[in-house]
Amino acid sequence: MIEILRQHTFSITFVVILFSYFLFEGANNDDLQVLNGFTMGTTYQVQLPELPSGRDREQLGTEINELLQRLDRGIFSTYAPDSELSRLNRHPVGTPFIASAEMIEVMAMAQQVSVLSDGAFDVTVGPLVNLWGFGPEISAFSENIPADDALQEALQNVGYRHVVVNASTSEIVRNRDVYVDLSAIAKGYAVDELAELLDELGADSYFLEIGGELKIKGLKPGGESWVPAIEAPVDTASRIYEIFYSRGETIGIAGSGDYRNYFEEEGVRYSHEIDPRTGRPITHHLAAAYVIDESAAMADALATAYMILGLDAALSLAQRRSQAAYLIYKTDNGFDEVITDPFNKYLAQN
Repeated sequence: MIEILRQHTFSITFVVILFSYFLFEGANNDDLQVLNGFTMGTTYQVQLPELPSGRDREQLGTEINELLQRLDRGIFSTYAPDSELSRLNRHPVGTPFIASAEMIEVMAMAQQVSVLSDGAFDVTVGPLVNLWGFGPEISAFSENIPADDALQEALQNVGYRHVVVNASTSEIVRNRDVYVDLSAIAKGYAVDELAELLDELGADSYFLEIGGELKIKGLKPGGESWVPAIEAPVDTASRIYEIFYSRGETIGIAGSGDYRNYFEEEGVRYSHEIDPRTGRPITHHLAAAYVIDESAAMADALATAYMILGLDAALSLAQRRSQAAYLIYKTDNGFDEVITDPFNKYLAQN
């Protein structure tokens, strides 16, 4: 962290939203087939006990790269000018945009989480993120906290209700000039799609990771659980806070936190987690949220929603959904956690 009059901490790789990362323990790499690469502005890793039948490493690597390239630059990128999302954001307001099945699926899920969280999750929050200096627009970085009139103006172009998704006609309509950014759900969706590819190829065990979002299936060589680990919510060197066990199940895992991307001004800490309902950074004591779901995309979106909601509201939503959630919050003496019943079973090895 660089300390100047105005203090920022940013990941070298990410400049928009930094997600909490999972560290993980796998089998010895000698026992695994491991493929690595880059996608969606971050890295990916595929761990397999063995290659699917009929595929060598080069063939499988090509298929994986082609899939992730299509999802990233072809559909969900906000940086590629010809991506589907970029074209949606340029499309005339009030005019139906014919979208791909992937875009419809992700947008419909995003809208579902927005409704569940009473707007805490909102894929149109970008103007507010930029205004507070956490977005990709360098000009947004200012020496002062945004003025109320600037916040109110930005809020006029934020709101998931301004986007209508019609799955039956494959149409998306922006009823206001909102800017859609799917970075809080797209990596989880890409993990799900990668898992689907491997399922179709007959893989019965894998550990998949894209930018910290995970999909796990089956067991490691030797019949042991894959063992992900939750990162401690501190802005120093990464260290393990808790480990858990996949127990041979097929699960998606995602996390979100506010402990590595923030700035301080006049002794006040401003998180990169911006509440789209108020236009301001969160001020509660929830430090990190981890979610297990059958869908990594849903886990991805819910983890972000929980971080905006705060401990009490997040726990209430998780319990209503019988969701596996691990919530870490700040105390006067450090950190403590609240764990929902569905998550507890993953803390035991057997």
